[in-house]
Amino acid sequence: MPRPRPLIIDTDPGIDDALAIAMALASSEVRVVGLTSVAGNSPLDVTTANAVALLAAFDRSDVPVAAGAAHPLAGTYERVKDSPHGDNGLGGIELEAPGLQRRSMHAMDLIADILRDAEPRSVDIAALGPLTNIAMFLAKHPDLADRIAHITVMGGGTGPGNITDHAEFNIWHDPEAAALVFADTGGAEIVVVGLDVTRRATLDADDLECLRRKSPRGALLARMINAYGDLHEGGWPMHDALALASIVHPPVISTRPASIEVVTAAGKHRGQTLVQFTDEARSPSSGRQIQFATDVDVPLFRDLVHTKVTC
Repeated sequence: MPRPRPLIIDTDPGIDDALAIAMALASSEVRVVGLTSVAGNSPLDVTTANAVALLAAFDRSDVPVAAGAAHPLAGTYERVKDSPHGDNGLGGIELEAPGLQRRSMHAMDLIADILRDAEPRSVDIAALGPLTNIAMFLAKHPDLADRIAHITVMGGGTGPGNITDHAEFNIWHDPEAAALVFADTGGAEIVVVGLDVTRRATLDADDLECLRRKSPRGALLARMINAYGDLHEGGWPMHDALALASIVHPPVISTRPASIEVVTAAGKHRGQTLVQFTDEARSPSSGRQIQFATDVDVPLFRDLVHTKVTC
């Protein structure tokens, strides 16, 4: 068996984030070495508390946690009214976190500490929230970027947004950070898993019943998902969980090389991702590709959820 790849999760939990974290912790393909929080679905104090509580609920008090950016690079934090994740970010499900405390350092410095002892191109990062922490890390610690193999971003899309007509939430929340990350990652490859595919990565009522039957962990996640306000005809889209699934089992998505620009100007298009597909797409300064997800194997995604989170 190949050795599990070290994985840092940067997140703003979030119900679909909770499922993604559970999948990562239960996957033999990766070893979660750090979890960093960012303001997004909820303010930073809430996302950090949720990160700590989820690790405790999943019996992983060994994973270090650090809080990151409380607001975007430019501007102030703007919480979405009537969030589909509920007032506490977890659908109103209250969790306790006895004995698990976050680190006093900033998220970007925890990322740096982890990467400092890593081999070149050996650590993956799952960026499941706004990209503020990642942009700050790359700006402060450019000498450590060569330790990163891939940054998998849940964000963006080529069609209508889910927060405005043109923008996906994670990119809209901090478009300046997204623009910086897409422009230069110090050579790390970027995989962007956006609304084109995540809207199709749904779980339905039958999936939730299956999770409830299989394990206490599955039952807890089913309760959260059932309270998720983003319900569509095909079920609840698990945006962040698909991004994580693509790390532990890449064939779950199909990708194409692309270049991505982010609209940072004020106006109705702010936060829009302008995606151009080209076999020659390269980041201007690093020469590394951006891979943009264009298709998803939905049955495979659902199978991964059922097999990964119910142990």
